[in-house]
Amino acid sequence: MSTNSDANQAREGIQEGSHVTLHFRLSLADGQVVLNTFDDKPATIQVGGGQFAAALERCLIALREGDERTYRLGPDDGFGPRHPDLVQKVSKSLLDRYADASDPIEPGDVVEFPTPDGSGGRVAGVFKGWDGGSALFDFNHPLAGQPLQLDVRIIGLL
Repeated sequence: MSTNSDANQAREGIQEGSHVTLHFRLSLADGQVVLNTFDDKPATIQVGGGQFAAALERCLIALREGDERTYRLGPDDGFGPRHPDLVQKVSKSLLDRYADASDPIEPGDVVEFPTPDGSGGRVAGVFKGWDGGSALFDFNHPLAGQPLQLDVRIIGLL
């Protein structure tokens, strides 16, 4: 049974709070595919629910069922700019508490640490290497500072 709000949403397209079923492909500027649902099951997200980066969600606003689009996002637009201050040294003792001691850490490995504010949250860092007795971690989003291409096909919206 259709309601007036369903009809309004179909006419207005995707809005904050919309549940959207879509296919999407996120690629780097060199064509390397980061995520792709076109060859598998589509994704369903709630716009504004934190399942998609805010910049990617903004690309979806006002699209309607059946729409297909390609967006090119600048280096600072998709996941924001890289912040040099988010590359930090972590003491070996702290690393020993959170890394798997049975699996030696290699550059590119991701380790989760508790947030500094003690709220119980977690933050992931990519191990870059050793700097003296400290481990160097990059806490930037891996796609921060990268130009991206987003291809979308809207299958349905609620």
